[in-house]
Amino acid sequence: MAKTKSNTMLRIVTALVMAPLVIAGLYFGYPYVVLMLVGVGALMAWEWSTMVPNNRPTVYAVAYTVSTAVAVMLNSWLGIILSLVFSTFLVWFKARDERYRRLLILGVPYITIGIGSLMWIYHIVSSHILCFVFMIWATDTGGYIVGKTVKGPKLAPKISPNKTWSGLLGGMAFSGLVCWGYAFLFGADDWRFAVAGALLAVIEQVGDLIESAIKRHLGIKDSSSLIPGHGGVFDRIDGMIFTAPFVYLILAYWFI
Repeated sequence: MAKTKSNTMLRIVTALVMAPLVIAGLYFGYPYVVLMLVGVGALMAWEWSTMVPNNRPTVYAVAYTVSTAVAVMLNSWLGIILSLVFSTFLVWFKARDERYRRLLILGVPYITIGIGSLMWIYHIVSSHILCFVFMIWATDTGGYIVGKTVKGPKLAPKISPNKTWSGLLGGMAFSGLVCWGYAFLFGADDWRFAVAGALLAVIEQVGDLIESAIKRHLGIKDSSSLIPGHGGVFDRIDGMIFTAPFVYLILAYWFI
């Protein structure tokens, strides 16, 4: 019990330190948002290249990092696509004798498109990308509170035993309310924000489950121990980077 309370307190303290830094980086914009995203991408690249057993972690980490940095810093779809294809081909070639070749290859688009989408969203809405961040936090918070209170049938017991259907619905409700509330606060009384928030909460949970399935397949609990009380960077933003491309598409082609 004491260990659980200590770990919970560590998680809270870490969150209280990290949250203002993330919000500040997104609010103040260039060059802070670029440096933050490239830094997070580099950490995720390191995690993936060490989380997945292989013989050439440095090669894969560099490939992931370069591809992600190009996606964040380059304002050219052609350049981003060429970099993504080249990095994917490089990892595919280098990993030809690796046991987890497919997972190593998956690291390129997973990290590049996930982190890159955050920058692409920023190009559209600038500091209002905070709405997306708040939505992710609301999904996790709502899922935790409602799931712990209501409990009920498990969502995916073989992948993530603690997730429940009630938690999913709670996350959808919290996310929908936060998205609509944020939009209303800035003068956009549009029901589509509530619908988008609820739908994106489902996608975020899918992202969580995918990373959980990968870690279970590899026989590990956390992607790393970089963040005290939280595990690794992937453990904290897996749902966010999985959801980010969908958010970009919604903003680019639905909210027009």
